[in-house]
Amino acid sequence: MLEILRSQHLVFYTLIFLVSATITWLCIPSILHVARARHLYDDIGHFRKEHDHGIPRLGGVAIFVSFNITALLFGILDKSLPVSYMLTACIILFAMGLKDDLSGVNPRTKFVIQAIAALILVVPADIRISSMYGIFGIYSLPYLPSVLMSVLLIMLIVNSFNLIDGINALAASTGIIVNCTFAFLFFYIRQYELAAIGLAMAGAILGFLRFNLLPARIFMGDTGALLIGLVSSVMALKFIALSMSGGGAPDLMFYSPALTVAILAGPVFDTLRVFTIRLSKGKSPFDADRNHIHHRILRLGFNHAQATLCLSVMSLLSIGSVFLFSKLGNSWLIGLVFFISLIVNCLITIMLRAKKRKEAALAISN
Repeated sequence: MLEILRSQHLVFYTLIFLVSATITWLCIPSILHVARARHLYDDIGHFRKEHDHGIPRLGGVAIFVSFNITALLFGILDKSLPVSYMLTACIILFAMGLKDDLSGVNPRTKFVIQAIAALILVVPADIRISSMYGIFGIYSLPYLPSVLMSVLLIMLIVNSFNLIDGINALAASTGIIVNCTFAFLFFYIRQYELAAIGLAMAGAILGFLRFNLLPARIFMGDTGALLIGLVSSVMALKFIALSMSGGGAPDLMFYSPALTVAILAGPVFDTLRVFTIRLSKGKSPFDADRNHIHHRILRLGFNHAQATLCLSVMSLLSIGSVFLFSKLGNSWLIGLVFFISLIVNCLITIMLRAKKRKEAALAISN
């Protein structure tokens, strides 16, 4: 039966997406019931929270269950992405994320467990960056630097998704854009199983998004954000490796690393910006604050839906710019993507300062 479905790509992919979304959609009401019965609510007293009443943050449980059931049900994890290592890494982060959502986890413990999950993907599964493909004049990487760089990239992407999960629908919308884009690109280079993985994750997130839109009834928590980040990082590394090998789409060889950066630019750039600001002030990069781009957009007077829409459009703009200027080469394109992100953040800063001056003038006049 699966072989017949695989021959009908449109039907097969549509079915994967819908089944994954349906499983999440069916799971969440039960999770909400358990959360209410056991009083498993978010910490509304924390200074970074944007809501004023208790909301469960266990939506990631449904995303995890849906993604894994769909992947196993349709047999879409094959030799190009060994199932044992993928599921092992997912389960490790799921267990840590669930504990963090329920009772909290020490930042150092988080770092170590994330590193272990990343190492499982990089070393035995061999999902890593083996070359810089001429970016900034660097080509082949020795094994140890390749492993170290790949582990750090996976951890960066995983934490980036965790850190943007600060307002309703942002992490979910970003996860859908990222995984749908990678699914399309994998289909284009004839890596059909990997395309199906992206759709399975996107469908699982979509089923959750139904309950996370205003008014939000549930959050994905670390359980969901870490899982989305992990799968997205695997999609990114596999896409770069496979597309640069020239298999199926030689045209992508010239700019696939830059395209990958553009797809992930939203969460990654914001994380790097916030970490840089914290370090420049002598603080730990892991100290929580309200300086993320979504917090800054909210201070301009936008609501959660508007802020999410703005950042989603920004992500699509970055992706589109790489396609539009694909002949520039990877180094220039990566610079262009970061320049767009920098300009957007500078505009937000200018608008915030103008708003502050206006409020100060009004206070003086009154």
